[in-house]
Amino acid sequence: MDRPDPSSTAALPVRLSQARQGRWVSLRRGLRWQSALAAVAVVAVALLTGGLLLVLTLQSALVAGTDSFLRTKVQDVAALVHNLDIEDASISVAETVKKDPLVQIIDDRGKVVGASEPKILQTPLSSLRPTAGQIATDKVSAPGLLGDGDERYLVVLGVDDEGSRYWVLAARTIQPQSDSVRIVSWLLLVAMPLLLGVVAWSVHFLVGRSLRQVETIRTQVSRIGAGRLGERVDVPGTGDELQALAATMNSMLDRIEAGDQRQRQFVSDASHELRGPIATIRTGLDISISDASGETWRGMQPILTEETQRLQGLVEDLLTLSKADDEGLAVRREDVDLDDVLATELRKVNATSRHRITADLVPAKIAGDPVRLGQAFRNVLDNADRHAAGAIAVKLSVTVQAVVVTIDDDGPPVPVVDRERIFGRFVRLDQGRSRQQGGSGLGLAITRGIVEAHNGRVTATETLQGWCRFEFSFPPMVRPITEPSADVPVANPSQR
Repeated sequence: MDRPDPSSTAALPVRLSQARQGRWVSLRRGLRWQSALAAVAVVAVALLTGGLLLVLTLQSALVAGTDSFLRTKVQDVAALVHNLDIEDASISVAETVKKDPLVQIIDDRGKVVGASEPKILQTPLSSLRPTAGQIATDKVSAPGLLGDGDERYLVVLGVDDEGSRYWVLAARTIQPQSDSVRIVSWLLLVAMPLLLGVVAWSVHFLVGRSLRQVETIRTQVSRIGAGRLGERVDVPGTGDELQALAATMNSMLDRIEAGDQRQRQFVSDASHELRGPIATIRTGLDISISDASGETWRGMQPILTEETQRLQGLVEDLLTLSKADDEGLAVRREDVDLDDVLATELRKVNATSRHRITADLVPAKIAGDPVRLGQAFRNVLDNADRHAAGAIAVKLSVTVQAVVVTIDDDGPPVPVVDRERIFGRFVRLDQGRSRQQGGSGLGLAITRGIVEAHNGRVTATETLQGWCRFEFSFPPMVRPITEPSADVPVANPSQR
């Protein structure tokens, strides 16, 4: 089998890159030409339609002018026939009417009794014979009679004079009008290709100039990889869609970089948290296996169980946060008696806590998931139980605007600068809030995710007495009820 040529193998990426560039150039040229052809087609249709309408309108206007002129002329000659005898009317027509228009007076025998030109005294210009007072029109061309081949527009008026019937004919050449229409048509035919060429070149040039900026943005984006997420594309100061595209691209890169940093930090923190219990379990197993008596195993069993439970809880928290990142926490929507949820969690904490716990609850109903809400309250209650000096106070109140839950403990309040950061992942504050005292630093992050999934808010603050406070706020479902709940002991917060 022949071995591949190393030089051709090494050149393969270069060829692929050149092929991709060739496809892009082809696409760019195609887009430029497609835009130019589309513009030419649109302008051509517009010019053809407009030119046709222009020619038809011009021709109609010229014919209408000729028709109006001839109608006036036959009315004038008819007035002569009424006012004078036919001989005097014929003499007047011959003396006063010029060559254009041509005028004939025809009697009821079909004889021309008067004409503006001697050469049309023998033969009528038309055989139209409308009734008295009516007008008929026609187009005639009589080269042998008129001495030219011009087409003429003819108007015939029927005249009744004292029982005698006459017809007055007036004809005028429409060759100048036809020539005018023909000249305009040729001008349009000659100018249209030139105009279409200008349109094609202009669109091709403008689209090409726009695509150059798009190519610049594309090239800059193509260079940005996983290790260069801090780079950004240049934003042109054009004030148009290209500027908006570049700004949007930079905004997208900002979000990608921020998400990448959060993901890296999350993986780093999770690895650090998981390393401790895994190392403890592995070490305990190694030590226990080396002791054939089993005494070491019995001594290590409580430690390994505790670390396994801690590892299980940490994995569950990580899965919960991962779901929140991907598609948001899945919460059921049902009517929840929030006071019952709080009372249940208070009983669980009170069963194991060494602190004095007081509660002031009123009936309150919201839409949500009771299991998730219980998890959120339990996270904060466990946090308060770990850091309280001796007392925990819980209050549930209802207003028209919100259902408010406050969980206070007499431990040190969260510093102002950390009251937002504390809801981050793997965040532990100083002053004894460490892993050894419990917690993985994920509970408050999960709590915020649950509360926000219920369209609520949770904040860290402090009471007037200087206690640490976590305050929940949810949208209410019903009007406030002021009767206190009897599920848990009620205490006045001022007596804490």
